[in-house]
Amino acid sequence: MSSSYAAALEFLYPRTATIKFGLGRTVALLESLGRPDRLMPVIHIGGTNGKGSVATLVAAALRGSGWRVGLYTSPHLVSFRERYQVDGVPISEAAVAMWVSKLRAQIEASDATFFEAGTALAFADFAARGVEIAVIEVGLGGRLDSTNVVQPLVSAVTKIGLDHQKYLGDTLEAIAKEKAGIAKPGAPFVVGEQRDEIVEILTVEAARLMSPGGHPEAPDIRIVPPDAEWTGPLGLLGRHQRRNAAIADAILRALPPTYRPHRGTTERAFAETRVPGRLDRRGRWLFDVAHNPDGMDALVAALEDLRPASPVHALVSILGDKEWAEMLVALDRVVDRGILTIAPSADSRRWDLGWLEAWLSDPNRPPATASWTLLRDFDDAIREVQVGAGTVVVTGSFHTVGDVMDALGLAPI
Repeated sequence: MSSSYAAALEFLYPRTATIKFGLGRTVALLESLGRPDRLMPVIHIGGTNGKGSVATLVAAALRGSGWRVGLYTSPHLVSFRERYQVDGVPISEAAVAMWVSKLRAQIEASDATFFEAGTALAFADFAARGVEIAVIEVGLGGRLDSTNVVQPLVSAVTKIGLDHQKYLGDTLEAIAKEKAGIAKPGAPFVVGEQRDEIVEILTVEAARLMSPGGHPEAPDIRIVPPDAEWTGPLGLLGRHQRRNAAIADAILRALPPTYRPHRGTTERAFAETRVPGRLDRRGRWLFDVAHNPDGMDALVAALEDLRPASPVHALVSILGDKEWAEMLVALDRVVDRGILTIAPSADSRRWDLGWLEAWLSDPNRPPATASWTLLRDFDDAIREVQVGAGTVVVTGSFHTVGDVMDALGLAPI
């Protein structure tokens, strides 16, 4: 790691402690760069779960069509550079250092957050590397997320679940309204959600935003049928990924003809796509970034289908603001032994260990089929979970998967 790159990260990372909603600071950063976000067409993808996989599939199909494609996703697993890829190549350390240096005064003047600065960096990098079309994943929510400065060709919401309630609201309805906030006039809006009542909220809110002032033209809202799944070859494991691939295909078909891939191109791209940390198999290790109840349910269903070599050992660390008890009860159905620990990169956001110990010893909690142990030391937990034959599942958060990959020397991309 170069000293200038390390210095850039040392400047940016303290800004992760603050989350601010609003677009003004991001716009100011982009204006200081000459609005690079306006130099390329954009596909904008939000949702509670699945948006990273959908974005990666869409980018792969566009790349297969011959376009130079930028892909901005978050969070990363091991390296900050993973967030910014052009045709699969991460941003260089030198470029990160250069753009942070160029933006530093404006970041300080506006007190921009980590993600706001990172979003400006994404468009600067993509413009510098000659991106012809960019796929942008929403960070948090939608309406006031810093990525919502874009005027997309297509916007989409994958599905809605309970997550980040502190910022987005305590109900699915409130969260859906926030996430529908990426809908824009003149751009098709793709809805991947399957539940009728949530689909209605998404479509009503999107229609309002897509027809300002009661514009007479009907908004182009495309609802992916609730039973739709990708039926062709797919490089991603898990039944939920077949649904994600169907959503990605709907987004691609909503593009203007110039950018719309041929069916064969999409099929080849989907068959070859891999997404690090999503049912990501590396020998006996299986990594999945499930970090909320909906994501854990998808992982459990996938493990039921995949039937990995037994016994199945789980290494789990979940952030303290998640519904971790519900997630552990679900995971218990498909593992034989679980090791609970603290991912080092998430120490400041760790789950309440006293509460966790009390929960593990509570005779009134749902009866467990697996044996569960709490090991506070991360290195001890990694060593212990490997004892015995079988499969090791690493899950609970992006931090958990990334920290274990880093400890094992595995490259995420």
